[in-house]
Order: sequence, then C-alpha cells, then structure tokens
Amino acid sequence: MAELDTSGGGKHKGGKIRSKKASTRVDLTAMVDLAFLLITFFMFTTTLNKPKAMNLAMPDNSVKTSQLPVAATRTMTILLGAHNKLEWYMGEPGKSAPTVDGYGPNGLRKALIENGNQVASTHAGPDNFMIVLIKPSDKSTYENLVSALDEMSITNIKSYAIVKILPIEEKALKDQGLL
Repeated sequence: MAELDTSGGGKHKGGKIRSKKASTRVDLTAMVDLAFLLITFFMFTTTLNKPKAMNLAMPDNSVKTSQLPVAATRTMTILLGAHNKLEWYMGEPGKSAPTVDGYGPNGLRKALIENGNQVASTHAGPDNFMIVLIKPSDKSTYENLVSALDEMSITNIKSYAIVKILPIEEKALKDQGLL
C-alpha cells in the first residue's frame, strides 16, 4: 500500500516544504521585432547626404572654333606641379616671373583674389574680370586639380579653363623642382 509522508522533508522535524522553482524565461521575440521596426523606420525617414558635384563643361575637341583675342594682362596661368605645390604667373609664359605657391587660403586663394582685384581695377568695361588657365602636369594629382577648381568656385572666378601644359611651362616647373 502507498504511504503518504507529511513530515516535511524526511528526517528533519519541523522543516518547510520547498517547491521546485522553475527558471524564469523571457520571450524576446517581440523585442527583436520592435528593434527591426525602429531600425527600418529611421533608415527610411533620414535624409542621406546628397553628393556635391561641380558642373564642368568641357568643349568638344572635334569642332574647331575661332578664338577670341584676350589681353595677356587679364590672364593668370596656374601650373600644377608635384609635392602639392603649384606655380602661377600673370600674362604670357616666359615674360613674367612665376611664383611658387601652395593650395588653400594663404596660397592660391590669396593670389586669385589679389590678381582678380588688380585686373578689375586696371581694365574698364564689361571685360574687367580675370581669366584663369589651369594646366596640370604629369606629376600633379587629381586632388590638386579638384583643389584648384574648388578655389575657382570659392573666389567666384567667372572664366577658367583646363588646358594642356606647354613645354616652356614644363621647363619652368623643372627649374623650381616641381616636376
């Protein structure tokens, strides 16, 4: 026959009966669902940075057009060299002394502003703005060209062009150790 033990644990008198505790378990399914909903909500509602690009109109090389005469005193030529340095001069190559400079506010930007103001003060009429010729060399980097174009935008240069470098200008870069 079966026997019922009410002694509370066997040999010990007066002991309490302890119930077996089950381990607690938290169901995280709803939390994971909420996390993914929040992630997708914030991904869809944020505005991504739009790429900033500068418009650059390149001429068609197949069509030969006549060139307009421009006073040499209105032109500034920038020769992009190696080692993040550049050389610039006003007027025609070989007739004025080139200046070696760097990029940034105290370099190219300062030269563009000063020369632009000088051209504006010496030339009267609607053609009182400076024309800048940018001539990258084989040793210049793409970053240098982009920096030069950024300076054109910052200083509000109306007319500038990217042109092939001449042999006399390459020689000037070699003389300064920039090629």
